[in-house]
Amino acid sequence: MTINSPPRPRHVIDLIVAQKIGQHDGEDPAALRARAAEATDARAARGTPYVFLGLPSAITGSFDDVVLPARGTEHDWELELGVVIGRPAYRVHRDQALEHVAGYTIVNDVTTRDLVFRPDVPGIGTDWLASKNAPTFSPTGPFLVPSAFVDPAALRVRLRLNGEVMQDGPTSDMIFDVARLVEHTSAITELRPGDLLMTGSPAGNGAHHGRFLRPGDVMEGEITGLGTQRNRCVGERA
Repeated sequence: MTINSPPRPRHVIDLIVAQKIGQHDGEDPAALRARAAEATDARAARGTPYVFLGLPSAITGSFDDVVLPARGTEHDWELELGVVIGRPAYRVHRDQALEHVAGYTIVNDVTTRDLVFRPDVPGIGTDWLASKNAPTFSPTGPFLVPSAFVDPAALRVRLRLNGEVMQDGPTSDMIFDVARLVEHTSAITELRPGDLLMTGSPAGNGAHHGRFLRPGDVMEGEITGLGTQRNRCVGERA
């Protein structure tokens, strides 16, 4: 089971602003960002994480090709810290949450932006199955570093596209830390050894840059002490 949790604040703000502009809201982008920042601060102080499930079939190797499906066009990168559960966790308090973590790895949670929202069923909301679960859409690794050697709040997350830095941010910028994410998720369902919890992505995705993945692109993702992954993008074969 793969579990996705909320992106980090600047990424959340970027997504809110992009969505409002896409809806032709008409409000000044600076004002939108200010409102989004206020809402994000309030959520961090009093809210709860937003979590959804992903499919293990989307996972691929840290040096494998990422296949861009013909369905959708706005394929985007999201480099994230991955948390691998080592002990069953059900209704654990945040003070004990990290005791259930086996280790940490790198995950690129590739997303097809134009498939996230369903205009035909706006009342239902987001379609994470279609937008995030295509085969190869979750490059993972190359290493699983034991939790004893990692401070999850003191890491740097950096992604390069064709050699150019697109994402570069600290894990300290997360809305909810790893312990809170484990606490919240385990309050709903039992986490089991091998489950992978994705912790959200820093700002700098393709939606922010106005540039999405194309065949021939090369993504290089690194997180402090966890190694580097390198994935080439290829088009889907007919």
